[in-house]
Amino acid sequence: MSRITPFASPLLLGFDAMEKTLERISKASDGYPPYNIERIAADRTSNAPERLRITLAVAGFSEDELDVSTEENQLVIRGRQVDQGQRDYLYRGIAARQFQRMFVLAEGIQVLGASLKNGLLSVDLVRPEPDRMVKKINISVSQ
Repeated sequence: MSRITPFASPLLLGFDAMEKTLERISKASDGYPPYNIERIAADRTSNAPERLRITLAVAGFSEDELDVSTEENQLVIRGRQVDQGQRDYLYRGIAARQFQRMFVLAEGIQVLGASLKNGLLSVDLVRPEPDRMVKKINISVSQ
Protein backbone atom coordinates (compact mmCIF):
# COMPACT_ATOMS: atom_id res chain seq x y z
CA MET A 1 0.00 0.00 0.00
CA SER A 2 1.53 3.30 -1.06
CA ARG A 3 1.22 6.50 0.93
CA ILE A 4 -0.48 9.46 -0.75
CA THR A 5 0.84 12.82 0.40
CA PRO A 6 -0.36 16.37 -0.27
CA PHE A 7 2.81 16.88 -2.33
CA ALA A 8 1.94 14.01 -4.70
CA SER A 9 -0.01 16.34 -7.00
CA PRO A 10 1.50 16.70 -10.48
CA LEU A 11 1.16 20.48 -10.06
CA LEU A 12 3.65 20.53 -7.17
CA LEU A 13 6.89 19.58 -8.89
CA GLY A 14 10.08 19.60 -6.84
CA PHE A 15 8.46 19.95 -3.41
CA ASP A 16 9.72 16.60 -2.06
CA ALA A 17 12.41 18.38 0.00
CA MET A 18 9.68 20.42 1.69
CA GLU A 19 7.79 17.23 2.51
CA LYS A 20 10.91 15.76 4.17
CA THR A 21 11.39 18.99 6.12
CA LEU A 22 7.82 18.84 7.43
CA GLU A 23 8.37 15.24 8.55
CA ARG A 24 11.52 16.27 10.46
CA ILE A 25 9.68 19.13 12.16
CA SER A 26 6.87 16.88 13.31
CA LYS A 27 9.35 14.44 14.91
CA ALA A 28 11.20 17.12 16.92
CA SER A 29 8.72 17.86 19.72
CA ASP A 30 10.83 17.78 22.91
CA GLY A 31 10.14 20.81 25.08
CA TYR A 32 13.62 21.14 26.61
CA PRO A 33 15.16 23.65 26.71
CA PRO A 34 12.47 26.30 26.37
CA TYR A 35 13.10 28.94 23.75
CA ASN A 36 11.81 32.20 22.25
CA ILE A 37 11.95 33.40 18.66
CA GLU A 38 11.75 37.13 18.15
CA ARG A 39 11.84 39.47 15.20
CA ILE A 40 14.24 42.37 15.48
CA ALA A 41 13.10 45.28 13.35
CA ALA A 42 15.40 46.47 10.61
CA ASP A 43 17.24 49.74 11.13
CA ARG A 44 15.73 52.08 8.55
CA THR A 45 18.78 54.36 8.42
CA SER A 46 21.35 51.66 7.61
CA ASN A 47 19.16 49.75 5.11
CA ALA A 48 20.00 46.51 7.00
CA PRO A 49 17.62 43.57 6.60
CA GLU A 50 15.32 42.36 9.36
CA ARG A 51 16.86 39.90 11.83
CA LEU A 52 15.56 36.98 13.86
CA ARG A 53 16.83 35.93 17.28
CA ILE A 54 16.39 32.49 18.84
CA THR A 55 16.96 32.55 22.60
CA LEU A 56 17.27 29.31 24.58
CA ALA A 57 17.20 29.02 28.38
CA VAL A 58 20.41 27.08 29.08
CA ALA A 59 21.04 27.86 32.75
CA GLY A 60 23.85 25.74 34.15
CA PHE A 61 25.59 25.23 30.79
CA SER A 62 28.97 26.82 30.13
CA GLU A 63 30.17 27.96 26.72
CA ASP A 64 32.29 24.79 26.41
CA GLU A 65 29.24 22.58 26.97
CA LEU A 66 27.23 24.16 24.13
CA ASP A 67 27.59 23.64 20.39
CA VAL A 68 25.84 25.68 17.69
CA SER A 69 26.17 24.50 14.08
CA THR A 70 24.36 24.39 10.77
CA GLU A 71 23.82 21.10 8.97
CA GLU A 72 22.30 21.39 5.51
CA ASN A 73 19.31 23.69 6.08
CA GLN A 74 19.07 23.16 9.84
CA LEU A 75 20.36 25.08 12.82
CA VAL A 76 21.42 22.51 15.42
CA ILE A 77 22.04 23.51 19.04
CA ARG A 78 23.44 20.85 21.37
CA GLY A 79 24.19 20.94 25.08
CA ARG A 80 26.11 18.34 27.03
CA GLN A 81 26.81 18.84 30.71
CA VAL A 82 29.61 16.87 32.30
CA ASP A 83 28.96 15.49 35.77
CA GLN A 84 31.60 17.08 37.98
CA GLY A 85 33.01 14.15 39.91
CA GLN A 86 31.85 12.89 43.25
CA ARG A 87 29.63 15.30 45.13
CA ASP A 88 27.65 14.58 48.24
CA TYR A 89 24.17 15.87 47.39
CA LEU A 90 21.61 16.13 50.17
CA TYR A 91 19.02 16.82 47.47
CA ARG A 92 19.52 16.92 43.73
CA GLY A 93 16.82 18.72 41.76
CA ILE A 94 19.05 19.96 38.93
CA ALA A 95 20.07 17.11 36.67
CA ALA A 96 23.11 17.11 34.41
CA ARG A 97 21.18 16.80 31.19
CA GLN A 98 21.88 16.74 27.47
CA PHE A 99 19.77 18.27 24.74
CA GLN A 100 19.62 18.75 21.02
CA ARG A 101 17.31 21.38 19.55
CA MET A 102 16.92 21.71 15.77
CA PHE A 103 15.42 24.55 13.75
CA VAL A 104 14.77 24.20 10.03
CA LEU A 105 16.05 27.27 8.19
CA ALA A 106 14.41 28.70 5.09
CA GLU A 107 16.46 29.11 1.95
CA GLY A 108 18.83 32.08 2.25
CA ILE A 109 18.78 32.39 6.05
CA GLN A 110 22.27 33.05 7.46
CA VAL A 111 23.49 32.67 11.04
CA LEU A 112 25.18 35.87 12.20
CA GLY A 113 26.47 34.60 15.53
CA ALA A 114 25.66 33.31 19.00
CA SER A 115 26.15 34.73 22.49
CA LEU A 116 25.70 33.39 26.02
CA LYS A 117 24.66 35.78 28.78
CA ASN A 118 22.93 35.19 32.13
CA GLY A 119 21.98 31.60 31.22
CA LEU A 120 20.44 32.57 27.89
CA LEU A 121 21.93 31.49 24.57
CA SER A 122 20.98 33.88 21.76
CA VAL A 123 21.49 32.99 18.09
CA ASP A 124 21.01 35.80 15.57
CA LEU A 125 19.83 35.08 12.04
CA VAL A 126 19.35 37.26 8.97
CA ARG A 127 17.71 36.81 5.61
CA PRO A 128 19.24 39.17 3.07
CA GLU A 129 16.84 40.52 0.51
CA PRO A 130 17.13 38.36 -2.60
CA ASP A 131 17.91 40.00 -5.91
CA ARG A 132 14.83 40.20 -8.05
CA MET A 133 15.45 38.21 -11.20
CA VAL A 134 13.30 38.02 -14.27
CA LYS A 135 14.41 35.50 -16.83
CA LYS A 136 12.99 35.48 -20.34
CA ILE A 137 12.42 32.02 -21.78
CA ASN A 138 12.82 31.83 -25.54
CA ILE A 139 10.18 29.95 -27.46
CA SER A 140 11.49 27.81 -30.28
CA VAL A 141 9.33 27.19 -33.32
CA SER A 142 9.59 23.81 -34.99
CA GLN A 143 8.00 22.98 -38.32
